[in-house]
Amino acid sequence: MISIAQTIPIRSRPKLPPRVRLMGMPIDCVTQAQAVAHILDSLAGGYGGWVITPNLDQLRQYHERPELRPMYEEANLILADGMPLIWASQIQRTPLPERVAGSELIYTLSASVARVGRSIFLLGGNPGTAAGAGEQLKRLNPLLKVAGTHCPKFGFEKDEKQVADVLGALTAGAPDIVFVGLGFPKQEKLIETVRRQFPRTWFLGIGISFSFVCGQVKRAPKWMRRAGLEWAHRMMQEPGRLFQRYVMEDIPFAMRLLGDVTGRGSGRQ
Repeated sequence: MISIAQTIPIRSRPKLPPRVRLMGMPIDCVTQAQAVAHILDSLAGGYGGWVITPNLDQLRQYHERPELRPMYEEANLILADGMPLIWASQIQRTPLPERVAGSELIYTLSASVARVGRSIFLLGGNPGTAAGAGEQLKRLNPLLKVAGTHCPKFGFEKDEKQVADVLGALTAGAPDIVFVGLGFPKQEKLIETVRRQFPRTWFLGIGISFSFVCGQVKRAPKWMRRAGLEWAHRMMQEPGRLFQRYVMEDIPFAMRLLGDVTGRGSGRQ
């Protein structure tokens, strides 16, 4: 288990529009452009924050695992990374403006960071993907400052020395933005623990995005993303690992979500 003292207070987040709740999960009602602007404004004000990008599977885990819920109340931005969440919010009559995917935010935020002279750090991912993603983002944004990359070994969170290595790499790089690609909820648990030691840094959990950026894993075509079928494209690439999650767990939960928001949208609570 990670055990790092949390001694530096986190400043409260600036005023944002009221959050939408889906089956209890809070989600910020902002566009991608608004999220990027909020992060840059926060950096200019001298303080950092934490972004969670939940999709349908994460909403399922939020519903089934109460121990995960407190971190959603602590996070500064919670952005809907999944069309089912957008559709559910519309049926519930509390519409979210758009999907804000971590796999797209890494591009738009990096480009904006480059324009204002800020830096990024890439933490996690499959071996080599953080470095490869950093190089690709640098090619796309020549002015981008990549403060460093670090890929800890599997199970690092149970080894104090490896956790110390992560903290050392972040301290040495002193980045403004840290993209964390360790998968849910490991990346969120790490962020929750270490962010208080870096109160002027923004941390974003972005899952497999490094593999997308460096080309190790192919993203779904845009039409599939718009249709909410990105999960099917992913499953075709990794059926052995993802079939149970997507077909046996997430599809039945999607039906449950539909029933919940239909009731709320029709006025029943």
